[in-house]
Amino acid sequence: MEAVRKAESLVYPQFRLFEDNAYINGERVLKAFQQARVREHHFYGSTGYGYGDTGRAALERVYAEVFQAEDALVRPQIVSGTHAITACLFALLQPGDGLLSISGRPYDTLLNIIDGGPERKGTLMKKGILYKEIPLTRAGLPDEKSIKEAVDRNTKLVLIQRSRGYSLRPAIPVQGIKRLVELVKGQKPDCIVLVDNCYGEFVEQQEPCQAGADLVAGSLIKNPGGGLAPNGGYIAGRAPLIESIAYYLTAPGLGKEMGSSLVDKRWFFQGLFMAPHTVLQALKGAVLLAALFEEAGYRVEPGWSEPRADIIQSICFDHIDQLQRCCQVVQNCSPVDSDVQLEFAHLPGYDVPVIMAAGTFVQGSSIEFSCDAPARKPYCAYVQGGLTYEHCRYAAAQLIRALRPPAD
Repeated sequence: MEAVRKAESLVYPQFRLFEDNAYINGERVLKAFQQARVREHHFYGSTGYGYGDTGRAALERVYAEVFQAEDALVRPQIVSGTHAITACLFALLQPGDGLLSISGRPYDTLLNIIDGGPERKGTLMKKGILYKEIPLTRAGLPDEKSIKEAVDRNTKLVLIQRSRGYSLRPAIPVQGIKRLVELVKGQKPDCIVLVDNCYGEFVEQQEPCQAGADLVAGSLIKNPGGGLAPNGGYIAGRAPLIESIAYYLTAPGLGKEMGSSLVDKRWFFQGLFMAPHTVLQALKGAVLLAALFEEAGYRVEPGWSEPRADIIQSICFDHIDQLQRCCQVVQNCSPVDSDVQLEFAHLPGYDVPVIMAAGTFVQGSSIEFSCDAPARKPYCAYVQGGLTYEHCRYAAAQLIRALRPPAD
């Protein structure tokens, strides 16, 4: 624990910065609840078609206000962040329209719905969507010159992935998103800018719609669910776009008016209320890990003192067995399934075997302390989440004990 205490003294200024952000974000969420006049009856579930679900309507008003958007869709029927983004793309793009990714190659599961190779059916490219992506610069940043040249008359929608995904490039901060939006809109004002907001919510004091993005989308079992939402996803943005996406999710003419919640919506409301504080816990845990492993000689991205735009902490290893050991220690420190032995395995949506440490209360919840990694070089563990700093701190101590290189 001496190493942990030393690291905590080092990173204390970062902790204070995160606490200030959490206070501002928490105030914004609270005011959104008050403005929507949330009542206890809004927590009750609905069945069947879901007509007249006032709780669903109130929840979506809160999300729209929190994300500074005109409207929002918040639904348990959206199964993941990838599903939320997919709904946006399929609803808004027609054959011959151009889709442009300006933050490099999308992460594995999203890339599958764009292309997926010759054997995969139903992808965007199979439906006649024109796809291009702009590689990042050598520094891992969006290539503004190439982006400006790539936006043409066919470009209907531009995709920005805020988080790093399975890569070592920096996450894109809100001010960076604002610059990219202005660049795109300067070339084509009616172009739709969609931000994959997964892992980025409440990390900064603003969200992408405040920076000019037309749409944001993400998962409720990541940051905005606060560790309480049992499933679901959200989409927020301009009202006409939300209407089109709602027609895709249900049917034209039905849209947002249908979709029963089934489960108690208290988990979704309370999770959002807790989200700024929960993200604070995850950020503090990530910075502590970065400081510990940086001091031990490992490559970490981002470094403990670097600005952050998502909750992901990457730790790089020389050998795949070290990577597997890291994930196993995270699993052993979990409150659920702590005795499970992990292996690399092929999972839907990934082109290489992946190992996932996720002893979580909600299956696959990556706002809970978890870790995953693809079996490819560079051998990097992507650690994220943490419902409490105390859990992150305990796991950090176990990780550095297990993986610290022996002293010379």
